[in-house]
Amino acid sequence: MARLAAGRWQTWVTVLLAVLILIPSGYGFVGKFVELVRLARGQPDGAFAVAPVVNYLLASLGFFCLLLWAAAHGMFRDIERPKYELLAREARLEGMVFPSEELYETGQSTASKR
Repeated sequence: MARLAAGRWQTWVTVLLAVLILIPSGYGFVGKFVELVRLARGQPDGAFAVAPVVNYLLASLGFFCLLLWAAAHGMFRDIERPKYELLAREARLEGMVFPSEELYETGQSTASKR
């Protein structure tokens, strides 16, 4: 029961922080973007800034789509598991002796082994 309550608490804190951070930053971004559009429409010299901003927006959209894809495929559900799998795989590999390592340790070449 305590674990469930801690999970709910953590979820609420995460949502609260996301709202407190994303709403003001989104408001600032939209305000600056509207200023850019007004500048590009109103002044002939303002159009130079549109192409880089569109490139940044498209790149950001691509990364956002990648984030959504990763979340939809469950890649953020158990972020600790890959660490333990890596350590277990490393331990298995350290216990194995590969033919090239065996030859290296005995000082023999592959030609003399045949």
